[in-house]
Amino acid sequence: MQAFTHWSPPGGTLGTIIGEAEARAAALEHDRSELELAAEGTLPGISLARALRSSSVALLAEVKRRSPSKGAIDESLDALAQARAYADGGAAAVSILTEPAHFGGSVDDLRDVRAALAIPALKKDFHVAPIQLLEARALGASAALLIVRALAPARLEEMMAYGRAIGLELLVEIRDEGELDRALSAGATMIGVNNRDLESLDIDPGTAERLIPRLPPEIIAIAESGVRVRADVERYAACGADAVLVGSVLSASSDPAAAARALTGVPRRNRGG
Repeated sequence: MQAFTHWSPPGGTLGTIIGEAEARAAALEHDRSELELAAEGTLPGISLARALRSSSVALLAEVKRRSPSKGAIDESLDALAQARAYADGGAAAVSILTEPAHFGGSVDDLRDVRAALAIPALKKDFHVAPIQLLEARALGASAALLIVRALAPARLEEMMAYGRAIGLELLVEIRDEGELDRALSAGATMIGVNNRDLESLDIDPGTAERLIPRLPPEIIAIAESGVRVRADVERYAACGADAVLVGSVLSASSDPAAAARALTGVPRRNRGG
């Protein structure tokens, strides 16, 4: 296995959020026994990986009330109603933001969606410790997000191993070639390429176009950030994306089912291998 030593803690917006996530994870340790019991009694969520493999580019539709880059999107958004609309509009899966301070999310949002809808749900948060993955499993999430930039190499390996051990799928997010190497070395099977730099919040729509063709064909490739219209989905289909993650434009829509439907049905193109 390749050794990765060139890593430093993130700065900027991501660094701030990671510091807060570490405090939340430490507090969650007090609930470990309850979470372990809940995880044992909860069936694994429907496979996100399977849902994102189809003849068309799958839509992973995100429930998001606000963000550091956009500010308030829809503070009154009802997570269950929104997720149901996405499903009605043809979304393959939903991403539920559970980070409270910067995105207005809650684990209750994920709990409500999982209780009511038979659709894969990603727990979207800044996961920095295994206890948070245990929480995701206890809530019945299909998968949880791991951000490579946010995790030291040894911690990424630890989180990947723990997720596999508890039957939780993992979406591993990258933004450059070095992070792609780290994700593959750690055994990632679903990789999201974020067009947004989470430290500076700058966005480069070409990031996914550059990196997705480098992913082995067996890896599920997801283009993240900056997808607004169908032409954007077609753009990422052309470079071999299996799915797109779309949040702000859907969460801000007055008709989220129609907005989701407008982004579905774009034929997927196989990446070479």
